[in-house]
Parts: sequence; structure tokens; C-alpha cells
Amino acid sequence: MKTTVTLLMLFALFPLSTFAQDYTQWSLPEGAKARLGKGHITGNIAYSPDGKRLAMASSIGIWIYDAHTGKELALLTGHTEDVSGVSFSPDGATLASGSLDYTVRLWDTNTGEYLRTLNGHTGNVNSVSFSPDGSILASASGDVRLWDVNTGEQLRTLNGHTGSVSGVSFSPDGATLANGSWEGKVHLWDANTGEQLRMMQTGIVYSVSFSPDGSTLAGARGRRVHLWNVNTGEQLRTLTGHTEVVYSVSFSPDGSTLTSGSWDYTLRLWDTETWEPKRTLTGYMGSVNTVSFSPDGSTLASGSFKYLDHRGSDTTVRLWNANTGEQLRTLITGIVDSVSFSPDGSTLASASGDVRLWDTNTGEQLRTLKGHTRDVSSVSFSPDGSTLAGGSRAKVHLWDVNTGEHRHTLNGHTDLVSSVSFSPDGSTLATGSWDYTLRLWDANTGAHLRTLKGHTGGISGVSFSPDGATLASGSLDNTVRLWDTNTGAHLRTLKGHTGWVSSVSFSPDGSTLATGSWDYTLRLWDANTGAHLRTLKGHTGWVRSVSFSRDDSTLASGSWDGTVLLWE
Repeated sequence: MKTTVTLLMLFALFPLSTFAQDYTQWSLPEGAKARLGKGHITGNIAYSPDGKRLAMASSIGIWIYDAHTGKELALLTGHTEDVSGVSFSPDGATLASGSLDYTVRLWDTNTGEYLRTLNGHTGNVNSVSFSPDGSILASASGDVRLWDVNTGEQLRTLNGHTGSVSGVSFSPDGATLANGSWEGKVHLWDANTGEQLRMMQTGIVYSVSFSPDGSTLAGARGRRVHLWNVNTGEQLRTLTGHTEVVYSVSFSPDGSTLTSGSWDYTLRLWDTETWEPKRTLTGYMGSVNTVSFSPDGSTLASGSFKYLDHRGSDTTVRLWNANTGEQLRTLITGIVDSVSFSPDGSTLASASGDVRLWDTNTGEQLRTLKGHTRDVSSVSFSPDGSTLAGGSRAKVHLWDVNTGEHRHTLNGHTDLVSSVSFSPDGSTLATGSWDYTLRLWDANTGAHLRTLKGHTGGISGVSFSPDGATLASGSLDNTVRLWDTNTGAHLRTLKGHTGWVSSVSFSPDGSTLATGSWDYTLRLWDANTGAHLRTLKGHTGWVRSVSFSRDDSTLASGSWDGTVLLWE
């Protein structure tokens, strides 16, 4: 029987001065041995003014990297939700961060010390930006607020928006503040008085950027990049070429290049003299949501967010040579969708943009498994530990655990393979997919045995009973189905959940089935009759994973509320 657990961990502040320690050991929760992975990028990337450091907004805090070596320098934590925006002060001494927890925080970049929290916003803080002299900080939420950086005092609120403000930026001389918004307007403000100078009616603008001379404003809107004259508000031109939404724009420091990142998985670099495309940077397997030039203009940083959407994701931060388009390095690989222990507990497999094997005693990465071309969303070891199965988009992969060799690719599903599980004897592999079907495969040869149909929604969890005779499947149709694994016959349907059933797990003696759901509850069922035994309530977020202890005395549930609950 396979157990897959999705983990979400928050970590404490790590001083910037402590560079020697491996980041996997930084400020671990009590009882934890190591941290595998770094969360996923949830906001923008910012270079320090001297170009030596990069700050990245992530799901577990703010990562600080050495921009030249790619070495992790610090993880700053304290926000209670995803970090959505980061910005260095012009002197590089202070870092500002905005979060979905409605707050702005200021940090000392030399020590990593938390300085203060700026409270007042009543919604997500989407963007933060320092004035050129570093004395004022602008933050964007449902409104735009200006703060005195030295005292933390709120100076003024810029009102007039009817939708969330998506991005905010000071002009190079600090006299003008621009913001895009979800209401479909771009606003220009006098940064000293708070007076609105002009408003351009356009459409949802996700990102804005001033040219270095302050004469031109670029905005990301729809599949295009729009350019406006800052003094008159006149639209100068529209840049076309992206095939999906443009999410981020940024001018190079010398003003010769404009870069744009898009949901079409590409970055484009535009010549600002001719406004013709210089080059297109490819390689992402997901949307490009943030772009930023280094202060000397030689390097371009880009990041891809992870969405609750299986159509394509990447969750990496990449550095590129801005002159040649060569990819230099990847700094962060994102969210971990699934983990699975080997039967002897010595190895852990993790699924993200790739599949990695880790030594559970040392935390050392053993190898990265090749052979897949898209994100792997679920992994499971065979009972003897020799084979690892991984589900990705419409494919299932089998690897030799000892050598890392890719053995088989199993084709047949037509959508994301969200769950994989070996039978107790290791002879059969069950896979569940968002194409509404389950498939059974010969685990040794990869041959397709049968397809099980009946669900009216995607399959999100599969599990064999301890004797291997029954297969349980949870679905986005809010039901659980039980199947005879020898004949493929549908035995019964378990109804009662009012949300997607995301996880299923048999008790060790096979008598009870536990299910977790998006309705925030767990349910226990009699595995033989299908009778509902009880409903367990307590989580404040959807239940992602359920698992019985080996002695059958305890049930664990992991949730998107950030907790694991243990039940008798």
C-alpha cells in the first residue's frame, strides 16, 4: 500500500552572516532532520543595487541568493501567508516584502534582522517599491499606500481604485508613481502630493515599468505590451508576438531593451530603438510571471509561479545571459507535489518539476531521475523498493531505483496522472487520471491490463487494500468507488463528501477506508459494506492526504490549513 504526503513547512529567520551551514538544516522545526526543497516562487524577483544578491518571494518566506554563484544565503520568514512582492532600497540596506497576510515587512539586509511591520492594508499586498532616494515605500493592495521608511509611519493613501492594484513603480526621478490594476486602468500620481495626474483606460494591467529616462511607461496587458508617453498619457505603440497573457515587463538599466514574460512559457526581449524583437528565450514548462534585469544589465532573472492548474507549471527561477540568451543556471525548483518513502525508509522520492531521490538519514540528494518531459505530480515505490512509478501529464514512468535508469513509459491516459499505487505484491500498478479513468498495468512489463470507468470527474487518489483484492479511488465528482482488481468490476460507490475526494487510504487490516476531501473533512467507511462509520472534523482547509499508522491505532491527516492532525 502506498502513502503519499504533501508537505508544507514554515521556517524561522536565518541570519545572513551564517553562510557555512547547509540551507537544508536552517531553523528546522522540532524533530525534523532536514528540509528538502525550497517552497515555490509566489511573487517577483529583485536584484540588490550592487547586483550581488537576489531576493525571491516564495511560499515559505524570502530567499536571498548570491547572484553570481547561485548559493543560498538566507531564508527570511515571519509572514503568515505567501510573500507576493519584494524590493531592495536604493542603498541596499533594507528589504521590503509584501504578503497575502495583508502586511508589509522591512528587513535589515546585512543581518537579516526583522525591523518592523507596516499595517493598514485590508487585502493582499501585491507589490512594493522604494522611491529612488529610499525615503518612501509604496505598497499596492486594494489601494496604494505611501510609508516613511525610517519611522514606518503611513504618509498617505492613494484612493480611487475599484479593483485590486497589481503593480506599483516610481519614476526614476521619484516625482511620479505609476500603478496598474485589475479594474482595467493605469494611474499616474504625483508622489509628493498624492494628486492623480492622469489615468489611462486600457484593461487589466499586471505589471508596469518606467524606462530609465522616465519618458515611457510599459504595461503588461492581455497578450500585448503597451507603451505610453508619461507626460501626456498618449499610447505610443503596442508590441505583439506573445500568444498568451503577458504578466511582467522590465526595462534594462541602459534603456536599450525591454523584456516581457508571458503565460506562453517564453520571455521576449525587444529593441527599444526599433521595437522589434531581439530574441525569444524558451525552456520553461510553465508561465513566466516575473522578470528583472541585474543592475549592470548583463543578466536577466525570470520566475514561474505554480497555479492550481494542471495545464502547465514550472516553478523555477532561471538566470540568463541578457546579451546572448544563454541560460546560466536554475536557482529554485518549486513546489513538491508528492513524496513517498521506500519500504525500508532509507530513501525518499519527491515529485516536482522533476523527480529526485534523497537519503533520509543525511538529507543528501542521491539523484535526479530523467525520462519525463513534464511535471511529475505523484510518485510511489514498489513494495520491494526496486521500482519507482511517477505520474505526469498523460504518462506514467517507471524507474530502476538503484541505477536511476528509466525503464518504461506507460501511455494511454489522456490527461494528468494524479495518483499511482502498487499492489501489495508489486505485480500491478494502478493509476488515476484527470481523464476520469483508472488504469491497471503489469508493473514488470508495463503492459496495459484494463481500464476502469465510471467516475464523472478526475481521479485524485487511488489505493489498494492490503490483500490486493480491492482498489479504492477518490474523485473530483465527490465520490469514492471500490473496484474488484481481478475482474475490474465496480463493487460500490461511497457518497457523502460535499467536495472533491483528494485522498484514500485503507487501514492495515483492510477493514476500514479513510478518505480526505475538499469539504475539510475526513470520513471513515466500512471497506466491506461501504457503510459510513463517522465524519472527522477539525481542519480549516481541504484535506490533502490521509494515512493510517502501521498498528492501526492512529490516523494522520494533512491539510492546506498548514496542519497535520492525529486521530484515534
